[in-house]
Formats: sequence, C-alpha cells, structure tokens
Amino acid sequence: MITLRRSAEREHVQRRQRDVWLTLYPKNGVDALAELAGEFEGLIAMSEGSLPPGAGVPLLPFREAEVITYVFEGALARGGATDGSSVTYAGEFQRRTAVRGIRHREANASRSDWARIFQISLSSPPGGLRLGLETKRFSIAQRRGVLCVVASPNGREGSLHLQSSAHVYSAILDSGRHLAYELAPRSSVWLHIVTGEVQMGDVVLTTGDGAGITAEHAVSLIARDDSEILLVGLAGPRPSSSSTGFAP
Repeated sequence: MITLRRSAEREHVQRRQRDVWLTLYPKNGVDALAELAGEFEGLIAMSEGSLPPGAGVPLLPFREAEVITYVFEGALARGGATDGSSVTYAGEFQRRTAVRGIRHREANASRSDWARIFQISLSSPPGGLRLGLETKRFSIAQRRGVLCVVASPNGREGSLHLQSSAHVYSAILDSGRHLAYELAPRSSVWLHIVTGEVQMGDVVLTTGDGAGITAEHAVSLIARDDSEILLVGLAGPRPSSSSTGFAP
C-alpha cells in the first residue's frame, strides 16, 4: 500500500523570510496521518527548511526525539549548553538527541547565504534517549547510484549511530538509474524526494513529494531525471500488551 503526501499538501509555514514545509508534523501530538501511526511507528516528523542568513531553526515541540538533520545547501550552526557549539556543512548529516529540559539553538551559520536543510525526527526508544551529538559527511560518490546508509542502530558502514530502530538512507540518482529496497516483514518505508523526479510503479514523485509504503515486499524506483532522495526504513509496530510479545 502506498500513502502519498504531495509537495503541495505539505503545511507551509513562513515567518520572517524563513520557509518551512512540513511533510509529517504533529499538531497537538496528532499528525494528519495519525490513522496510519501504527504503520509508520517511530517516525514523528519530517520537514524541509529554507533559512535566510542568521535565521534560526524552529524548536521541536517533542519531549524527546532523535533528530537527523541533512544540510543540503549552506551551513547550520548549533549551540548547546551541554556539548558546546558546532557547524554542519552542506553534504553533512547530523544526529542529535532532543531531550526535555535541554535547550539547543540551531541557525543558518552564514551572514550572506541561505541554507536549506531537511530534518527527520524519530521517537524515543522504550528506555529513553541518552544525550548525544554526531556529524558525518557522506560524499556524492558514496551516495551516487546506491542507497547509502547514513544512520542506523549499529552505525554500520560508518553511518551515524541511532538509538532508535530506524535506518536512514540517502541516494543521488542519475536519470534512468534503478534502485530497489527490500522490506522486512511488517516493516514500512517513508520516501522523500529532495529534488528531481522518480517513478515508483505507476506513481510519479517529484521534488517535495513523500510516500509511505507498507505491506509490500520491496520498493522499486527509477529516476526520470537527475534526482536525490531520502528513505527511512521503519520496523513493524510493536505488539500490544495483550500479545505474547514485548510490551509497547
């Protein structure tokens, strides 16, 4: 099953020249796709931001979350009381924990150039989150033509170390390139088109479009133009407390 969220369907928040497009984002704890929360369990929010020089990134409303930030253009400066300051540059991915009571400030590091960023927020694991910050660069060569894992629970292949069970991938595709991603039983995928145009079966996705895939054996993509994508692989929903499995 495929659930689409087209670019034009995203909520667009504009303030002081700062533009933020919300693909998945809860309002009062509930997103418009709340009825599918069990299918995409673990994915809290996904957003794209275009920041003028010096503009800050909106604070997350969550008590706890694990946040993956991809700087597509420009540079993002970060300051925190616990781990000092740092700058994340274009082509780099950052993993940080957002924990209740700890304040962070993130803003466009440039005084003259705009920044464009993408953020993926993942829910806290059952045991809660440990404070952490990590930044890594994944080159165009590493991501060209393949699903390059940029964040994973075991930090495999040099990826960022996640405390959640999700896997985050990035791919840069030349026109005509084919990619396939196999889904484990009861798992799901959220795909976001950073730029370009991709065909998935009978569905064509363009810049800013998102798609959730469930109850499928695999996802097959063909780039119809030079494209870049982000893909989040999610484990299946945990059994309910009435089952013989783990409690939620």
